[in-house]
Amino acid sequence: MKKEKVIVAMSGGVDSSVAALLLKNQGYDVVGMTLRLWTEDSENSHGSNNRCCSVEDVEDARRVCQMLDIPHYFVNFEKEFQEHVVDYFVSEYDSGRTPHPCLACNDKIKFDFLLRRALFLDADYIATGHYARLSAGDDNFHLLKGIDGSKDQSYVLYTLTQQELSRLKFPVGEYTKTDIRKFAEEAGLLVAGKPDSQEICFIPSGNYRDFVKERVKPKTGNFIDTDGNILGEHPGIQFFTVGQRRKLGINPNDGEPRYVIKINSESNEVVLGADEDLMETDFTANKLSFTSKVEVDAEMEVKARIRYKAKEEPALVILRDGYADIRFVEPQRAITPGQPVVFYQDEEMIGGGIIEDLVVNAPIDSNSETIAVF
Repeated sequence: MKKEKVIVAMSGGVDSSVAALLLKNQGYDVVGMTLRLWTEDSENSHGSNNRCCSVEDVEDARRVCQMLDIPHYFVNFEKEFQEHVVDYFVSEYDSGRTPHPCLACNDKIKFDFLLRRALFLDADYIATGHYARLSAGDDNFHLLKGIDGSKDQSYVLYTLTQQELSRLKFPVGEYTKTDIRKFAEEAGLLVAGKPDSQEICFIPSGNYRDFVKERVKPKTGNFIDTDGNILGEHPGIQFFTVGQRRKLGINPNDGEPRYVIKINSESNEVVLGADEDLMETDFTANKLSFTSKVEVDAEMEVKARIRYKAKEEPALVILRDGYADIRFVEPQRAITPGQPVVFYQDEEMIGGGIIEDLVVNAPIDSNSETIAVF
């Protein structure tokens, strides 16, 4: 009987390496594939080797595949990554929004272009090192949180469709990070102790402001308070994000700390206020995606998460035509346009969208004054 073929997206890190190990041990025909996504050009690299898909990472992936006795391929997706991740990242900051590049990379690069490449190569599945789980129901696949709550990555997978879920494997999601490192050590994998990446992969310095500034010329504008009074001049909206306190470049006369409350791209203004001004309950989201079919005007009680490490909080979601109205039971701090909001019911991630606008003190529905807390 022919083995089912799985192509594993291998970054050279411990998670994707162990994903390949686990799948091979489960009897699959495993192929490792490393994606070339971004290489800093010599003009901007300043002699460093800080780049996405570095030579060291590619070599680590190749050597792991050699140890596992599986094929390894290196494929170029730089053009696609530039268009769908880097250009999006710069455009969002230039519009006063805060992007999530890992979400864009997962959506378009790994689970669109890579999946299509894998199917072209007659693979049955692709696999990644994401900490998430899949459960097959009678009619649908269900995407569940990873066993390790501190590493759960279901938040950045909300765009996955049923067709994509049917072709995916997340082998490390059934284990904790400690387990994964232990498996790597026991198998003698050279990446067992390799540190996790922490920064945006194409900005290893972590300085996104300089990265955006090199690509889009900033336009000066005004800082204003919540009443519209001008407080001073800012160097460009691309340098700010909702909730920011540091590096504002302004010293209030009253000595009280100021935070970015809102960024208005049309007027090129940055609204500053007190910490309590960041607390909101109501907002809208667009670019919605759900793992199963949902109806317009449907109301759902969910737990919603508005950032990667945030706690899920009870909320009511009302689906409209192309967007959703969302209300948290309790006010949440710094609900940030451009970031994902992701919906959960128990352990299942059911969908999400991109935060669009805050709706201050505006009721969602006159018949929905209270929401059950569960």
